[in-house]
Amino acid sequence: MDDRTRIEIEAAAFRALRHHLMEKRTDVQNIDLMNLAGFCRNCLARWYQEAANERGIAMSKDEAREVYYGMPYDIWKDRNQSEADVATKAAFEVAFRENVGPGKG
Repeated sequence: MDDRTRIEIEAAAFRALRHHLMEKRTDVQNIDLMNLAGFCRNCLARWYQEAANERGIAMSKDEAREVYYGMPYDIWKDRNQSEADVATKAAFEVAFRENVGPGKG
């Protein structure tokens, strides 16, 4: 497989993942994704931002989230996310520290 085809397939897989998380499974909470898988929608937006920045394209965290979510993050969050309980929040602190690290959120 040549590089261009590989990149196109990888991009298609990313779009399918985004569609699944944003359209089919809006009920799945970001905090649960982070606790179970070590990443969430915000991580995907951050990886998008980092890839843009690495290529000389200036993009803030908020801009990347708006690209990923298709709207400002706060609007999507208000529509789709609910408050987590204390145990879930405690698990998130561990998962975030282990998978993302300080200063990355």
